[in-house]
Amino acid sequence: MRATTIWTNARLLTMRPGAAPVEGGVVAALDGRIIYAGAADQAPGFESDTVIDCADRWITPALIDPHTHLIHMGNRAAEFEQRLEGASYAQIAQAGGGIVSTMRATRAASVEQLAGAALPRLDQLIAEGLGTIEIKSGYGLELAAELNMLRAARQLADLRNVRVVTTFLGAHALPPEFAGDPDGYIDQVCTEMLPAVAAEGLADAVDGFCEGIGFTPAQIERVFVKARELGLPVKLHAEQLSNLHGAALAARYGALSADHLEHLDAAGVAAMAQAGTTAMLLPGAYYFCRETQLPPVELLRHAGVPIALGTDCNPGTSPLTSLLLAMNMAATCFRLTVAECLTGVTRNAARALGLHNECGSLEPGKSCDLAIWNIEQPAELVYRMGASPLHARVWRGQ
Repeated sequence: MRATTIWTNARLLTMRPGAAPVEGGVVAALDGRIIYAGAADQAPGFESDTVIDCADRWITPALIDPHTHLIHMGNRAAEFEQRLEGASYAQIAQAGGGIVSTMRATRAASVEQLAGAALPRLDQLIAEGLGTIEIKSGYGLELAAELNMLRAARQLADLRNVRVVTTFLGAHALPPEFAGDPDGYIDQVCTEMLPAVAAEGLADAVDGFCEGIGFTPAQIERVFVKARELGLPVKLHAEQLSNLHGAALAARYGALSADHLEHLDAAGVAAMAQAGTTAMLLPGAYYFCRETQLPPVELLRHAGVPIALGTDCNPGTSPLTSLLLAMNMAATCFRLTVAECLTGVTRNAARALGLHNECGSLEPGKSCDLAIWNIEQPAELVYRMGASPLHARVWRGQ
């Protein structure tokens, strides 16, 4: 059997459901697709001009970051200092900081400037084995700037060998020009922004921020109705600071994921389980904001809700560009197991992006996106802090 490239003498963590680690493994790819991943002694006979000896290193699927705000200008280090002195996230937002402060800097930037500013953040993630990343808009809060953010995100896929999934997050915060008129802004999101984004093919999904300092469930539902009309899947920032039952709303619309979820209740968990909505936990924001309300991990486990993990890379509440550290935080703060952490940045992360047939596990037919690691056991990927043991990254077989 012909293969473009064969990786031999490897230990495999395929991330297939229920699959055990493979000692003495081999991965074979043809034209960027996996055609075999498993034990060498069970492999069909392959022929290839390119055979790579992995010297007993571990291979996992390339990592997936399924929740980021990577495109933005400036930083909010001053707000971080304010929080250390006792100010809350809500107080900072109400005083004109938070998302709106990033909005001003982002609106003033060109597509090229936005992409250029995001590249170092993307490169840091790639250096830890990233193969796929979701990037949201939401710091423009007007049509032109939101389009520029999404164009910049698409441009990153041309600048680096990485799969970029884009999400329109126009319903992220209330811009100053709509102060006191959130319904008016949601009108603009639904009648002007979303149709323009869809017409240009710039978004793979639609998100919103359902929170006391964001938008009400009724306002978010209007966005979801319009997204459904345009054929775009939805996801939602829900139950981060309070319980507005946003996760249940998202589940009613078949959301890919509900994200944050610290204040999620049992009814919300049940709704997510019934809808097949993935729980997106974001330990970076929990840690950075010094939150104390833990997401209901045990309820999610018991209900069989898939758990994904992301960095939530953003300038205000999670300036994190390390999926490895996100896994460590999830294990330490949320008590996720090593297996849950690794599944959360591979198979379940792919599911949260609607890409479960494309990436996230080592299976025939899927994109050959690999991370090859200098480790003795997979637990090291969750255990270590501040160092990347990545030996090599493979994306689409290259």
